Amino acid sequence: MSFSSKVKGELSLHLGNGRHCEIAETAAIVNICGHTAVFGEHFCLKIQTENFHVAKKCFTLLKNTFNMIAEVSVRSSGRKHVYTVLVRNFSKAEAILKATGLLYSEDGKMQMKKRIYSPVVSSICCRRAYIRGAFLSVGSVNDPEKNYHMEFVLADEFSAEQLKELINSFGLDAKVVERKEHFVVYLKEGEQIVDLLNIMEAPLALMDLENVRIMKEMRNDINRKVNCETANLNKVVGAAVKQLEDIEYIEEKIGLSSLPEQLEEIARLRLEYPDKSLKELGSFLSTPVGKSGVNHRLRKISNIAEALREGKGEVE
Repeated sequence: MSFSSKVKGELSLHLGNGRHCEIAETAAIVNICGHTAVFGEHFCLKIQTENFHVAKKCFTLLKNTFNMIAEVSVRSSGRKHVYTVLVRNFSKAEAILKATGLLYSEDGKMQMKKRIYSPVVSSICCRRAYIRGAFLSVGSVNDPEKNYHMEFVLADEFSAEQLKELINSFGLDAKVVERKEHFVVYLKEGEQIVDLLNIMEAPLALMDLENVRIMKEMRNDINRKVNCETANLNKVVGAAVKQLEDIEYIEEKIGLSSLPEQLEEIARLRLEYPDKSLKELGSFLSTPVGKSGVNHRLRKISNIAEALREGKGEVE
């Protein structure tokens, strides 16, 4: 089961704090998945979805909120299933659309208008419920082990912009992009996806995602430290190799005994202990010095070697 399916399964079992929240969640599902079919002067309401969790939640909401039993049917084509929740009774369908703010009159005829009706989402709990219903209907979230991405795929720009504004009313930064004749409301930051799961009241999915985030951050921290230590080690090894090359060049050209006493001593120690740190070399000296003192003497040796290579041949 995908992470997205787990989230929807959890959300399908969650019921709002009261009838007003259940109406808001119903409004989201009907607004996104519903349409009316006209029969003379009357109409029925159809909610169609390919997701079992949406059909199940819609049936439950209609039963709890409007005290009605909707007809549910499924049409299969191969591995694809289309679930239809049907409200045949005109007065019941009208009551649902009026309560969700999706019914309006034009030329004396009652019609369905796709929108987020502001009175339905006037309270924070109802906004949370609406977003929950929207995610059930057209939402998806990637497996956090791979990457962080949550989106809602809507049919028109107006609906996408309305949903974006609703999500962003919680301090998030959802954006809209057009993709293949659809409009996608999306979030790409792990922290914001965690926040939205919390808003939709999916604590189990939230904990799963947080655990993955923590493990990924730990792995990234370890990798950064290893890379840093490797880079430092390579730098130290490279410097030691250069020091040995300089010392050996001086030995070949003029002999180490021609160096000042302090430089000769550190040069011979470096030849004897090529893998020791500067601090360790300093402790081996007849008069111990610190890391900076050793580094200063080795830089002088490097300058002498460079002078010899350039034919100057002077030792100071």
